[in-house]
Amino acid sequence: MPQIPGLFESRFGLRGSLALACSRIRNKEDNSRSSTLNVVEKKPKKMSRYDGAITVFSPDGHLFQVEYAMEAVRKGTLAVGVCGTDCVVLGVEKKSTAKLQDPRTMRKIQTVDDKICVAFAGLTADARILINRARTEAQSHKLTLEDSVPVEYMTRFIGGVQQKYTQSGGVRPFGLSTLIAGFSPEGKPQLFYTDPSGTYSEWQANATGRNSKVVREWLERHYVKASGSDVVKLALRALLELVEPGSKNIEIATVGLAGTSILSSGTLDSLINEIEGEKDEAEKVKKETARLQAERALAAAAVTTGFE
Repeated sequence: MPQIPGLFESRFGLRGSLALACSRIRNKEDNSRSSTLNVVEKKPKKMSRYDGAITVFSPDGHLFQVEYAMEAVRKGTLAVGVCGTDCVVLGVEKKSTAKLQDPRTMRKIQTVDDKICVAFAGLTADARILINRARTEAQSHKLTLEDSVPVEYMTRFIGGVQQKYTQSGGVRPFGLSTLIAGFSPEGKPQLFYTDPSGTYSEWQANATGRNSKVVREWLERHYVKASGSDVVKLALRALLELVEPGSKNIEIATVGLAGTSILSSGTLDSLINEIEGEKDEAEKVKKETARLQAERALAAAAVTTGFE
């Protein structure tokens, strides 16, 4: 039966009207609170549908597991590759090892074939599996065709394996990116890059891993086509932009037509000292030039003041 405000007030007075109004306000607050809780509870469930499965796209076109794998790459140690006219140089930042640990078991530069070398940034365990598959494919290619595998073929294979692990249920992407150095069948040095999504591309110089964007921008400003030791120095200079000097922090490999060679600690230290000396000399020249320019400006200002 509908309630008449005047009748209600006449029967129960002003106190009854206030009680009825408070009851209605409490009901509205409870309804709004329950609806808010439902929204908060539903949101994580909605995100989890796209966050937990590798084969499900989000509404805005993202595969979150692939993006998380790329984030693992960005947190990995720095790796640099520079392509020259007669060789390709790969350089990596070495992790500090325990005093009793053999550092040879933690190398970030691995050989796939006599003339193909891989540097990586990201998860070392994933890299071991991926590189072992690449080595098996390289040996199969050599046994079948009686010829060494081209670096572009090996890059397509590695990129294909990485892409396969972004399109199947029950697996996760490889948490690493690679810099692959080698030679074409015509004897041209080549440098390729692959990322966790399976995309690959050819570069003249590139970097991956921690703060790779800064190093890549430095390479864009300073890269010149060179050969021999000049390519090694360029890769070292790029690494020294972010890595502490010293052979205990840096590893360098050169890939040439004769094969792959890892620079010794003594050679690395001598090259680093030479580069540091060149930097100091350039800084002195820069300071001297700035001082001369300041003196000339002061002299010109004095002459102008005298004329006035």
